[in-house]
Amino acid sequence: MKDKRRELRQRRHSRVRQKVSGTALRPRLSVFRSTNHVYAQLINDVEGCTLAAASTLDPDIRPELAGKTKVEVAVLVGQSIAKRALDSGMDQVVFDCGGYKYHGRVKALAQAAREGGLKF
Repeated sequence: MKDKRRELRQRRHSRVRQKVSGTALRPRLSVFRSTNHVYAQLINDVEGCTLAAASTLDPDIRPELAGKTKVEVAVLVGQSIAKRALDSGMDQVVFDCGGYKYHGRVKALAQAAREGGLKF
């Protein structure tokens, strides 16, 4: 069952990736969520490189996680990726939900990144 769900998510993600591509001026904000962690990356698909990244494993975010729900943690990651993007001079991104529903942690991360100053 788990393999089937992963395969279906990867199919959805590949469909999204056919349409969504990031550039140096407007990178792709890619989201990945596991059972315990949330990861976000700003990716330049033209050069194939990651411009910035944030996750629940970052030393900056790690101390603030105690006692928070997964959605609240995703908000912290969204704020962090927005701050790092603005520090790098990027304010516009293309959102890639990674084949996940725009719901829960993915939605919380996206809204926090928007509130942090990123334009989707």
